[in-house]
Amino acid sequence: METPFAGERLHFVTLLDVLRDLAANASMTTLWSLRNYRLLFSASAISNLGDGVSALAFPWLATLITRDPMLIAMVAFATRLPWLLFSIPAGVWTDRMDRRRLMVQADMVRMLLTFGVVAVILSAPEFPVARAELYIAAISVLAFLLGSAEVLRDNAAQTVLPAVVSADQLERANGQIWSIEQIMGSFVGPPLAGLLIAMAVPAPFVLDAATFALAAGLVWCMAIAPRLAPTRRSWAEEAREGIAWLRGHRVILQLAILLGLMNAISLMTLTILILYSQEILGLGAAGHGLLLTAGAAGGVAGGLLCPAIAARLGRRQSLLVALALLSAALGVIWLATSIWLVALALFTEMFAALLWNVVTVSYRQRLIPDDLLGRVNSLYRFFGWGMMPFGALIGGAIVSAVEPSMGREIALRLPYILGALGMGMVWLYSWRRLHL
Repeated sequence: METPFAGERLHFVTLLDVLRDLAANASMTTLWSLRNYRLLFSASAISNLGDGVSALAFPWLATLITRDPMLIAMVAFATRLPWLLFSIPAGVWTDRMDRRRLMVQADMVRMLLTFGVVAVILSAPEFPVARAELYIAAISVLAFLLGSAEVLRDNAAQTVLPAVVSADQLERANGQIWSIEQIMGSFVGPPLAGLLIAMAVPAPFVLDAATFALAAGLVWCMAIAPRLAPTRRSWAEEAREGIAWLRGHRVILQLAILLGLMNAISLMTLTILILYSQEILGLGAAGHGLLLTAGAAGGVAGGLLCPAIAARLGRRQSLLVALALLSAALGVIWLATSIWLVALALFTEMFAALLWNVVTVSYRQRLIPDDLLGRVNSLYRFFGWGMMPFGALIGGAIVSAVEPSMGREIALRLPYILGALGMGMVWLYSWRRLHL
């Protein structure tokens, strides 16, 4: 199963080529001459390296403790639940506070919590453990707290970008940042996590904590002109302003709800991917990490190519193409018997996701007023990301419910055909009702 990924030298050559392309594009548009952009770009790269490491390490840690799909799904549920609970308050805080300082504080909290994960691992004498539910509960609590800090950090990071680059540079800046996030978070992070887990289970989490500390230091060095402090009013009144703006812009509200459905489907399938990889594809930690680099390659390609594709096709047509590709990719994984096909599907899925993001994020960054950007972005993510924890639970519930009557393999494949059908329904709605 390692055969498709045996050429590690080829991966490093590809990574260097992509980084060179990113630098060339930045110099062409003068983005790289902006100190604040360089610092933000570097912080995003380093922070996402840690996220990529933990993206493999957390679910793999859960599978070392238990093989129960519902317990594994609980970790994913806990990680994503803060997007439902705290997105709206995070928007108010983002518009009230210094966004740079908020990013730094959130990353430092994430560093401390990640050391808490290390402590939990060291407290377990061996894997699998006898008290699986207790350890899963501890990991889930820490994952929930990490996710809560991530809500604040990510909302502030996306909100601060229009203060770093000009409006006509947003698509290019978003594309470059998402590309480096994919390189570090999916190209480098998961394979590195697989190697670190093979050395010692706590090792990837120690590295993760270090990346949060370094990212916080880079953001602290940014020099952004202070925003005019808004008049402090009640939290509810400020939140209502964001709600009123979103209700008055039907297209952005549509996009938020559609994103919620798409993310729920994606988490349903992503939660099961760790078991699919182990039990159907027969991969170990290192092999699974390398498989995820296929998705990273799609994200990198999407970050570099999708701004031009969106300009060529137009916003609406680009979104329809993205939805069609997402549905097709999940259908391929449902039927796949070859690692090559799964890798191709993951590549396609991430490319399509980047095409959707390049269009929709730049669209709302340009349209939403700066004094409302934090609140409206958080509302958008309330709809768009708040449904993800339920997708994770649905994935685990489907496998648990179907396995006794249909067998383990069919149960692990079923979420993918359901996901393909769900994405197809989102495409049909968008084709008929979405008009940017």
